[in-house]
Amino acid sequence: MRINPLFPYPLYLVISERDCYPQNWLSVAEEAIIGGVDLIQLREKADDPATFLDKALRLKKLTDHYGIPLVINDVVAIAAQIEAWGVHVGQNDFQPLAIREKYGDKLTIGWSIEDMQQLESQQMYAVDHLGVSPIFSTKTKVDTVTEWGIAGLKQLRSRTEKPLIAIGRMNLQTVEETWNAGADSIAVVSAICQSQDPRAASAQLKELLK
Repeated sequence: MRINPLFPYPLYLVISERDCYPQNWLSVAEEAIIGGVDLIQLREKADDPATFLDKALRLKKLTDHYGIPLVINDVVAIAAQIEAWGVHVGQNDFQPLAIREKYGDKLTIGWSIEDMQQLESQQMYAVDHLGVSPIFSTKTKVDTVTEWGIAGLKQLRSRTEKPLIAIGRMNLQTVEETWNAGADSIAVVSAICQSQDPRAASAQLKELLK
């Protein structure tokens, strides 16, 4: 398996309670870890701060137990509060340079990139890795600008050495081609969260990356 030492987490799970329903989201997370997920991002757009904090703490206990990183989506203060490994932000969220200025190196910073011009942004100086979103359009994320496709991912790969995390309709039919196009990590939502067997689904996806 090709591993980028700057981001040695080839299978990346993005999880929310809604995306796992009717299964218990925390049980899905544990089964996915056992199956081969290398990193988990908690993305809960609709939760109030107290509910989000409670979920983040519960998930952090689980990821700590298994020794894998936890990334918090958008809510930088909670990521810092629970001492998460990292935070992932979009173009309209708390920006990477501001996060770096406030928190130093306490958080690894992922940033969603929506078009090629954003590679020239000053924010890139504070970014550790890039979320390429979406590779293919998907129902789980509707606020997107560019559908990158395989050609777009290859072009992006040729223009930056930052680790690239591919997200957007990543499943058994698409992960291998996406990986071979230069992604350093494959971020999965429905293919694991909606599986009747999250452990087996994770293992199958991981096998395709070898």
